[in-house]
Amino acid sequence: MATAPNEAENAIGLEEIHTEKQEPPKGQKTFTVEDAVEDIGFGRFHILLFLIMGSTGVAEAMEIMLIAVVSPFIRCEWQLQDWQVALVTTMVFFGYMVFSIVLGLLADRYGRWKILLLSFLWAAYFSLLTSFAPSYIWFVFLRAMVGGGVSGHAQGLIIKTEFLPTKYRGYMLPLSQVFWLAGSLLIIGLASVVNPTIGWRWLIRIASIPGILLILVFKFIPESARYNVSTGNVAAALATLQRIAKMNGAAMPEGVLTEPPKERRGKFKDLIHPKYLRTTLQIWIIWLGIAFAYYGVILASAELLERDPVCGSAAAPGQGSGGDSEESSSVSSPCYCRLFGPSAYQTMIISTAGEIALNPLNILGINFLGRRLSLCITMGCTALFFLLLNICTSSTGMIGFLFMLRALVSANFNTIYIYTAEVYPTTMRALGMGTSGSLCRVGAMVAPFISQVLMSASFIGALCLFSSVCVICAISAITLPIETKGRALQVCSTAPVAPGYLRKSGEGLFTRACSDGTRSSGFKSEDLG
Repeated sequence: MATAPNEAENAIGLEEIHTEKQEPPKGQKTFTVEDAVEDIGFGRFHILLFLIMGSTGVAEAMEIMLIAVVSPFIRCEWQLQDWQVALVTTMVFFGYMVFSIVLGLLADRYGRWKILLLSFLWAAYFSLLTSFAPSYIWFVFLRAMVGGGVSGHAQGLIIKTEFLPTKYRGYMLPLSQVFWLAGSLLIIGLASVVNPTIGWRWLIRIASIPGILLILVFKFIPESARYNVSTGNVAAALATLQRIAKMNGAAMPEGVLTEPPKERRGKFKDLIHPKYLRTTLQIWIIWLGIAFAYYGVILASAELLERDPVCGSAAAPGQGSGGDSEESSSVSSPCYCRLFGPSAYQTMIISTAGEIALNPLNILGINFLGRRLSLCITMGCTALFFLLLNICTSSTGMIGFLFMLRALVSANFNTIYIYTAEVYPTTMRALGMGTSGSLCRVGAMVAPFISQVLMSASFIGALCLFSSVCVICAISAITLPIETKGRALQVCSTAPVAPGYLRKSGEGLFTRACSDGTRSSGFKSEDLG
């Protein structure tokens, strides 16, 4: 019987999948990068790696969240209509989606470290250019290019994951959310000071600084040893592993570092195999819906604070209700000019902090109620709180609703992230996460037109749409055909598992074989069946 998944199984394992070839000569000791990483263990190098690569999340969050705090200012400066403001965010995620594919392919060919460095240079360059944008068209184009550069920051997560021992991935990878939260809070805090004083263009320039500073410390992080070995550069991989072992005060495995046989990767047709077709379709629906709700909450929060609707009715565009507002230059203009005041920034900070509020309860729910029921409950609550935004309440009540929404949408992401990593076998796991991520960007691209366009025309209509999508996701979650709670990670997709294992590596982990000639590592003895 398989035991409950441990922490390592809850994280996205980047287990290597290999096609078996001839065994090395008898008596010759060999080891792979995976064996070395497990034997060296966790130490000083990994703390440095976590801080530097984790900080890429700060820079990414600041660039992505930037639009939410500058949209009132560009709307006012260029007299933009709602759809024009929404198009800015949509194009950021369009650039993100397109270039994530391109940079991913380049990273596999030229290395993770080089593409990570390129992406930071790219994002910083175009972000700085954005601050000098002479018109709306230039602003949209340059922000789309920034989104393309930011998409390459994912290579930092890959480098971090490939150097982490399996047993620590379950602890360290979820902590990356803290860096995203820090970046979101930092950009809001900066906006509250910079926007009213020296303007939004300077905010963009200042927001580029963390990314530029990170470029200076990338020299302390080596290229992925797994990548070096996969390209035949075994000497460079060995030098990297020896450096890590020295920093951690650990010993290298005995023997010769060997290049593993060619990888066997999952194919798209595996995702739509009858065994996984229903699961795949429902997961795609959930990922799209969660991203739609997540970015919808962020943008809707900005719209609510910008418009400051009167209790019981929506404020008319171009009309202010407080001292922090400015009227549009033209009464007949479809545009309006209302800038954030101090209370609006405080509300954004409080609601953003909600992203970690439910983490302890979310973890308990995932492990005791199961992934499906836990996700169904949080998605259902998300739908409810979207509708509650239409209730006539005080500013404190509105802050409370936004706080809970941010907490719930964050919990939704955590749960589906874990479920997707667990439900697919090793040969399909990376592909399953990749396709789900693409659907995630589609949801993010659609959200601005609901939060910033439909919400202006029909407030309750936009809220009902968000709520309906969340209900559909809740139904999809509870009806998922597979519950992964208490289920060991699957090794093979459709081929049966061959008995026994091929090799025992560090930390008591094993390598197991499938009858189709593939194998994967990172399993404990109780998971070998």
